[in-house]
Amino acid sequence: MTVVCAHPPLWLGADQLHPALADGVADWLLDAGSLTQRLTALSGGTFGISVLDEGWMPLRSDECATLGVTGDCQGWVREVCMFGQEQPWVFARSVALRSILEGAGLALDGLGNRPLGELLFGEHTAFQRGAFQMARYPAGWLPAALRRENLWSRRSCFQRDALGVLVTEVFLPAFWERVRINPGRL
Repeated sequence: MTVVCAHPPLWLGADQLHPALADGVADWLLDAGSLTQRLTALSGGTFGISVLDEGWMPLRSDECATLGVTGDCQGWVREVCMFGQEQPWVFARSVALRSILEGAGLALDGLGNRPLGELLFGEHTAFQRGAFQMARYPAGWLPAALRRENLWSRRSCFQRDALGVLVTEVFLPAFWERVRINPGRL
């Protein structure tokens, strides 16, 4: 499990970023399709997922607020590293409120090394993706092996009835090297 930082990042919509995202960066951070599918195509069939941590845990204050809960809350947390060409490309953290998830009939604990995107973008699940927010992800929230300062991240909430699944994706240096884009600074 990652370390909790004293101050959560400032999450901003694309229209709030100044300067605006460079075209190549925006192409990846604002694409509403399945990131898993794009990474699979980019990797030439070498895409994989490694589950770093998952289970019932306290959610961070910014996650609780985004999911519409004030104060402390508990939820399902799943942290994974997405690999392409044997390089760590994206760290992802997905959370859902325990109080709602337990009655929603969605078995997040049964995913194993399968991507969450299979559930969220599947035809039978009927999730709607909310607006993107971007931030420079706190290094202290990343696993030690992936820890770097000022990495671009995005998050959005997938909604189905009362259930919200907040998905945060942090784009790692090896990813930007692969797509030959300089992500710049915020």
